Amino acid sequence: MSLLHAVIMAPFLIAAFIPLLRKKNMSRIHPGWFVLWLPVLLFLYFLSHIPAVNEVKSYSAAMLWMPSLDVDFSFYLDGLALLFALLITGMGALVVLYSIYYMDKDKEAVHRFYVFLFLFMGAMLGVVISDNLMVLYGFWELTSISSFLLISFWHMREEARYGALKSMLITVFGGLAMLTGFLMLYVMTGTFSIRGIIVQHGVVFDHPLFVPALVLVLLGAFTKSAQFPFHIWLPDAMEAPTPVSAYLHSATMVKAGIYLVARLTPVFGANGTWFWLLSAVGLFTMIFASFRAIKQHDLKGMLAFSTISQLGLIMSLLGVGSAGGAVAGNSMLYTAATTAAIFHIINHAIFKGSLFMVVGIVDHETGTRDIRKLGGLMSLMPITFTIAVIGAFSMAGIPPFNGFLSKEMFFTGMLNVWSLDIWNVQTFRILFPIIAWIGSVFTFGYSMVLVFKTFTGKFKPDQLEKKPHEAPLGMLISPVILVALAVTIGLYPNFLSHTLIAPAVAAVHPGLLAAGEHFEVHISMWHGWTPEVFMTLGVIVAGVLLYVGYGKFRSIRETWERSFTLNRVYDLGLSGMERSSRRLTDRYMNGSVRRYLMYIFVFLIASLGGTMIATQSFSLNMENYSSVTLYEMVIVAVLAISALSVPFASARIPAIIMTGAVGYMVTLLFVIFRAPDLALTQMIVETVSVTLFLLCFYHLPKLKKEKNSQRFQLTRLMISLGVGVMMTLIALSAGGVKPFASIADYFLDNSYELGGGNNVVNVILVDFRGFDTMLEITVLGIAALSIFSMIRLSLASDHLGVKLSYGKLEPRPVRKRNDVIFKTTSRVTVFLILIYSLFLFLAGHNNPGGGFIGGLMTASSLVLLALAFGKGTMGNIVTVDFRKMIAVGLLIAYLTGLGSLLFNVPFLTHAFDHFHLPILGDVELATAVLFDLGVYLTVVGVTMTIILSIGGDKKSWN
Repeated sequence: MSLLHAVIMAPFLIAAFIPLLRKKNMSRIHPGWFVLWLPVLLFLYFLSHIPAVNEVKSYSAAMLWMPSLDVDFSFYLDGLALLFALLITGMGALVVLYSIYYMDKDKEAVHRFYVFLFLFMGAMLGVVISDNLMVLYGFWELTSISSFLLISFWHMREEARYGALKSMLITVFGGLAMLTGFLMLYVMTGTFSIRGIIVQHGVVFDHPLFVPALVLVLLGAFTKSAQFPFHIWLPDAMEAPTPVSAYLHSATMVKAGIYLVARLTPVFGANGTWFWLLSAVGLFTMIFASFRAIKQHDLKGMLAFSTISQLGLIMSLLGVGSAGGAVAGNSMLYTAATTAAIFHIINHAIFKGSLFMVVGIVDHETGTRDIRKLGGLMSLMPITFTIAVIGAFSMAGIPPFNGFLSKEMFFTGMLNVWSLDIWNVQTFRILFPIIAWIGSVFTFGYSMVLVFKTFTGKFKPDQLEKKPHEAPLGMLISPVILVALAVTIGLYPNFLSHTLIAPAVAAVHPGLLAAGEHFEVHISMWHGWTPEVFMTLGVIVAGVLLYVGYGKFRSIRETWERSFTLNRVYDLGLSGMERSSRRLTDRYMNGSVRRYLMYIFVFLIASLGGTMIATQSFSLNMENYSSVTLYEMVIVAVLAISALSVPFASARIPAIIMTGAVGYMVTLLFVIFRAPDLALTQMIVETVSVTLFLLCFYHLPKLKKEKNSQRFQLTRLMISLGVGVMMTLIALSAGGVKPFASIADYFLDNSYELGGGNNVVNVILVDFRGFDTMLEITVLGIAALSIFSMIRLSLASDHLGVKLSYGKLEPRPVRKRNDVIFKTTSRVTVFLILIYSLFLFLAGHNNPGGGFIGGLMTASSLVLLALAFGKGTMGNIVTVDFRKMIAVGLLIAYLTGLGSLLFNVPFLTHAFDHFHLPILGDVELATAVLFDLGVYLTVVGVTMTIILSIGGDKKSWN
């Protein structure tokens, strides 16, 4: 594992240890102080890479995960990734510092807040540094999940839950579309590596899947970066605490789509579809959102729409800049638009982050964000007012602040479209600078409203929830640092030109350097009386007039809200889908388990039978089958008689016995076929299952035979026969045809050489297919905890020998037992079974056994103990929390898998060797035993959690 991998993992590790800060001896100190150091150190780490990246060098690190699927943890730090990493960690440090004074540790769950915040920080770093598309997608969805948790932090508010759900539904929808696009890129190139795909951009460009992949990738980018019409989630996300808004919705998460577009521009950029979608959607989003922003009464709502507008601006610049790859000999002209986009990404994070913090201060000190209730705060909050002026003027594009520079470059990029003579842009090119100018006018207008309607005018103390005063110094530090950067960059912009902007542009347009072109980024405040200057003067004049007429927009806002809105479409669509799914579900979910099984079996027959017939896969070749012996015939006959007896049983106990007989006959077949591992597993599973059936049926009413019509009985008979015939034919067809060479020989030949064990079955479970086993025990753990949760809810009203009947509590009859012989023999038998289970576990790698069998055997001994002494007495004998045992088992299994990554080998790779130990002599040690230990503990925990939960003993679930 490289240092870069450790950097990505650091936020996740800190998030895991934050709950430990809840100890009493740390309760007096805000937990933010204990975690602030991490984003600061990460920021300094990425700063140290500026010299190397400035020389157009990159830093990469790879760690194998699933090489057969071309999925590995490969990270790549170039100019673009470095820029975003600095934004993520730098803004992260400032937001953590700000949150220390904003979040009250005595009134709010700040530990939970920082867990979610650092999960998001790690996910965002993973997105911008990953070179593998599948890993990028994993981190991408993790940003959606962590942002959902952050937006719903104040989950007691209905608005917070609504906003969190909306953001997750929309962004996850886009993420799934993006995943499909990534898979198409893999089909086209044969690799998930972003660098590998860029190298093959010529192959991608000519492929039939190029445009579909392009559209699907942009869907993911547009939903994450809140482009029209997917922007509707961002205003509702303002229900999150202000530090979250300042971090996620100004500097990081909403720019993930921007990053994706910039990163894949070398792949899709020279295409007209890419240009038109980015430019058109970006410009329309900009002007639409800026118009909506000026009509907002909530300060955070105004900043939300302004963020959408600014994201549209950046997206349109990337669209125009992508034309550089298609215009031979004049690509530098369009690279200016990409330079403006990169520069504005930095500037927007700075001024918007400071403005979000200002709004948080205003809300924190006055109790409201409603602009209609605010005014006259300038004299009471002079420092906050100064910060607001600098941030808003920078957003409005007024000199000498940084926003003015990137806004001028934005105008330059839109004016350059006039010289573009491809992709039928000639007809519409006049709209580019016009829309850019109109959007900038609204941007100027809402920037002025944000500042002067809040801090100037009439003071209205009677409408405020708190007596306003200046914020504490700690809350002012972060926004002061940001506005200081806004001024510094505005006056000295070129200290970023060569260190951050130029390397990032080179990463977006790697073909420039490959073609021998060298470009220098030079930014200055004054270029003479250019068209851009006159456009800026027009923006200021029109913006002032717009601010003066601000009051007239209230009536427009009311009219707008009564008309068609996308939010209404979303709400109606979501509620419509919920109603439709409920109606559909109610049609077949009628509470009858029998009918559910009939549905499943009918679908099974239709799908498998239809597939087999369509592919002509039925084939009965009996030549390779061995002869049937007398023993097998007897066992199968007993098995068939037992199975046929179950439906005719008059009570549940005989039915359970017959079902158990079927299982034990299968065990005998495994013995005859010389499969000791399967025989042991089947035997123990059957024993535990019979016990489980007895416990389940104990809670059910007396068995009653229902009288059904002959038609219904005939239907069940036909379905039963259909399933049996279908599975028999499939089994015979599969056994009679061998289209591929058997993999059994590979396992037999390599079991010891590669896995270090002679027991092929166990080596397959813990080594060759250990990933399957890990997922299986994870599912088992989830199932056991789900059963525990459901039964606990039921036993909350029905426990300790009392059952709920027609709303009244009635005592359950308790029978006294005096099983002296059973109790006496079980004391010895339990220890014998436990010793044997440990033998099976330890010997399983080379002999029949293993963690799964050993765990089942241990659980069967504990079940015997519970049956002999009762679950209550057992709770005093075996003081083990089996739910925690599940967690410990899964943790050991996962840590064993992750341990292999430390040695730069794929996940769950095992090692073994021979060691000479005192007394024991030559001993073979394999790391697979540790994984098997996790399986063993998980199986014991799962089995006993289910048994004790169904038993209903209070000590098992309290």
